[in-house]
Amino acid sequence: MSTPAPQTKEIPYDKIRAVEWENGRLKLIDQRILPGKFEHLYFDHLPDAARAITDMVVRGAPAIGVTAAYAVVLAARDRYKENPNGWQKAIQADLNFLAEARPTAVNLCWAVEYMRGLINAGISGDPTPRLLAEAQRIHADDIAANRHMGELGAALIEPGSGVLTHCNTGALATGGYGTALGVVRAGYAAGKIKSVFADETRPWLQGARLTAWELVQEGIPATLIADSAATYLMKQGKVAWVIVGADRIAANGDTANKIGTYMTAVAARHHGVKFMVVAPTSTVDMNTPDGAAIPIETRAEAEVLNFGGTRTAPEGIQAWNPAFDITPATLIDAIVTEKGVVTNPTRDKMVEMMAR
Repeated sequence: MSTPAPQTKEIPYDKIRAVEWENGRLKLIDQRILPGKFEHLYFDHLPDAARAITDMVVRGAPAIGVTAAYAVVLAARDRYKENPNGWQKAIQADLNFLAEARPTAVNLCWAVEYMRGLINAGISGDPTPRLLAEAQRIHADDIAANRHMGELGAALIEPGSGVLTHCNTGALATGGYGTALGVVRAGYAAGKIKSVFADETRPWLQGARLTAWELVQEGIPATLIADSAATYLMKQGKVAWVIVGADRIAANGDTANKIGTYMTAVAARHHGVKFMVVAPTSTVDMNTPDGAAIPIETRAEAEVLNFGGTRTAPEGIQAWNPAFDITPATLIDAIVTEKGVVTNPTRDKMVEMMAR
């Protein structure tokens, strides 16, 4: 018998779930084909779920973490059926494979290592119910944390403000509601935010395809801009805050996020626009001292050389395609987590926040 997915009470602007557990299967929105098509894919085995992470069927650090937790359930179910007495040993290779699906998002390794700890501590009998309960708790906790972060972030915004987002940090990137876009949801519902601008976010266009789609689905008015228009937008005085998510936050507050975040932070500081990072504490890696120690994923050249499957660059040219960049803590005005707000982050402030 399947266990029901995490239940959520009715919250304004909160309709979308990118990751679900349905009838004993992992269910994902295929984010690669939005907004042209809205389709779900179903997964019964860990290797397929891991490839879905690598191939960006699901993306966004928190959503990847939730997906990984459910993938471990799939692996445990398979390994227990194959060998009820030796499944704990057999699953270790699966966990290692899953952890390598995307290197930058710390939530992936966090979820894998948390589930590995439960497995190594010993589970008698069929591990599926116990691990599924933990995966669903991780999922529900992420949604609750996002809603709390939305309230905390919105409290920093003056009524009538314009905000700018980069990449997608909404329900599609999390267990539900969103991190940075959760602040937008809460701020708009509270009347704090009067206008939302979304960077298109090259080369995967997560802002154009995903953030814009979410905002349209929720009925939140927004304007899409080219990434290169953000600086001029700030000069016009149309935004008071840039609000972004994070794939990893180092111990000193340096933050890895989608490529283009760093240049947006530099422009924001120059124009007196505040810069907010919104992410759960599972994204904070206190074992990584600073941004220089964060591994940055480099993706295929084809993502830059092509657009929509059509070659747009001349043959013979090379491309460099880092998926993320590092925004130094000195350019960040506030880091918002479910444990609270850190303004002008430093190592000592991050340590204090994580100890709460």
